[in-house]
Amino acid sequence: MTVKLTFALLCASFISINLSAQTQNKAKLDSLFNALDVNHKSMVSVAVSQKGKLIYSKAIGYSLINDQQKLPATINTRYRIGSISKMFTGTMIFQLIEAGKLGLNTKLSSYFPQIPNADKITIGEMLSHRSGIFNFTNDSTYVSYMTQQKSEAEIVNIIQKYKPAFEPDSKSEYSNSNFILLGYILEKIYKKPYPAILKEKVLTPAGLKNTYYGGKTNIKNNEAYSYSYKNSNWIKEPETDMSIPGGAGALVSTPADLNLFIEALFEGKLISASSVKQMQTIKDGFGMAMFMMPFDLKKSYGHTGGIDGFRSMLNYFPEDQLAVAACTNGDNYNLNDIMIGILSIYYNKPYQIPDFKSIAISDADFTLYTGIYSSKEIPLKITIGKNSSQLTAQATGQSAFNLEQTVKNIFKYDAAHIEIDFDPAQHQFTLKQGKSYLFTKDK
Repeated sequence: MTVKLTFALLCASFISINLSAQTQNKAKLDSLFNALDVNHKSMVSVAVSQKGKLIYSKAIGYSLINDQQKLPATINTRYRIGSISKMFTGTMIFQLIEAGKLGLNTKLSSYFPQIPNADKITIGEMLSHRSGIFNFTNDSTYVSYMTQQKSEAEIVNIIQKYKPAFEPDSKSEYSNSNFILLGYILEKIYKKPYPAILKEKVLTPAGLKNTYYGGKTNIKNNEAYSYSYKNSNWIKEPETDMSIPGGAGALVSTPADLNLFIEALFEGKLISASSVKQMQTIKDGFGMAMFMMPFDLKKSYGHTGGIDGFRSMLNYFPEDQLAVAACTNGDNYNLNDIMIGILSIYYNKPYQIPDFKSIAISDADFTLYTGIYSSKEIPLKITIGKNSSQLTAQATGQSAFNLEQTVKNIFKYDAAHIEIDFDPAQHQFTLKQGKSYLFTKDK
C-alpha cells in the first residue's frame, strides 16, 4: 500500500505513431519483456490502451511457483493492486459529494470522533493526505499482525492510538489510514459492505469483470501469488489479510481492467468532469486519490500500488487518451523503469533494451568487498557479504539483497535503484540511491 514509484522526466519531442511504427513498437515491446523474462527480472502483466482500444498486452512469469508446478501467468491473471485501490475509494467518495451526502469540508468527527484531531480533519484533507493521521502501516509492529483478520473496530482502535503526525492541512504526508477510514465512511453512509458498494457504483458502470475486493489468494480464480527474488529463486511472500487494507489497498484486478476504470473515470462515466478536475489538482505532490506523473513534456494521472510482493502502476494521459497499466507479482527490476521503457517505445523515444549482463566475481575479489561499512552521513551500517557466487548487502535492521556486478567494482540492485561503487584501495564504497553516501569499512 506504499507509494514509492514515480516517473523520471524524459525530455524529447513528441513523435506521432503511424501504423508502421506501431508494428515496430510491438516488436520492441516484446523484446523488452523477453529480456525481463529470461533474466528473471520481473513477473509482470501490462496493458496499453488508446482511445478506449486495447493496443498491446503482455504477461510474463508465473502466477504460482512451487515444488510441484509452475503456472504461467496470462493477460487474464488477477493481481493485488495495493494502493491503486485508493482511486476507486476516492471516486466513490466524490459520488457521495455529488449526491449531497458528504462534503469536502465534512469533519471526520461526524463518523470517527475518537480519532485525534477528528474535529479539525476534513474529508478533503483525507483525500489529499493532508489530515495528519499517522500511517499505521509505517509502525514496525504492523508486520506482526498484517496476516491476521481484523475488524473495523480493531483497525480504528489501532489508528486512534497514534499521535497526529502533524496538524491538519499544514503539510502533506502519505497515509493509508486516511483511505481505510474513508472506506468505512462509505459503508456507514450506504449501510452496505464495501465490496457491494464497489460493484454497484464503479465495477458495473465501468464494465469491469476482473476487479473486486480481494480475499485469501485463490489460484482457481486465476489469482496470482506474490514472490521476491532471492538466491536465484522466486520465493513466495506472506499474504496480508485483506480485512486490513480495506479502501486503501484491498482490491484485485488486471491491467486491462485498470485501463477500463481510468478511462471511465476521465470520460465522466463515474463522476463529473469538475470532480475529476478536483482529483487532479496537485498540492505538495498529492492530488485527491491520485498523483500527477510526468513523462517527457506530458502529464499522466493515476496511482501506484504495493502490497506483499505485488507492485502496480496505472497512468492516464488525457491529452492522448492513453492508458497504461502494469501489475507485477515479483520484481527484480524497478517497475518504474519498466514503465519508462513502455512509454519510451510507445512514443518512439530513443530507448535501448537492457541487456542485464553481469560480471562474475572471483573468490579473490570477494575479499576486496566483504566487511561491515559505516557512514558519517547517515546513521546506518551496511554489511557486505557473500551468498554462493553473489555479493550481498544488508543494512541495519533490514533483509539482505543480492548485488550484481555490471562494471568492475560497480554493483547494482535494480529493484530498488541502488548502485554501490567500491574503492577497494581506500576500503570504501559510495552508495547511490537518489543521493550519494560514502561508507568506510570498519577496522
